Amino acid sequence: MIMIENRVSNIIGARKMTIAEVAHLTGLSYNAVANIYYDKTKGIDFETLDKLCFALECDTNDIFKYIPD
Repeated sequence: MIMIENRVSNIIGARKMTIAEVAHLTGLSYNAVANIYYDKTKGIDFETLDKLCFALECDTNDIFKYIPD
């Protein structure tokens, strides 16, 4: 059972941004951002997380939410 909720799509939507805009701001590929957006990744490295936090002007607690079992 997944206990970590990925909230990237919520944040991008709330900021009325597109995947392409986030990819441009972060320097990540469109596919990389899309995979995170659509929750198709099994993990994320710290460098990517850092870039997302910078581009979305948030911190890791905004991007991921722990949901106890």
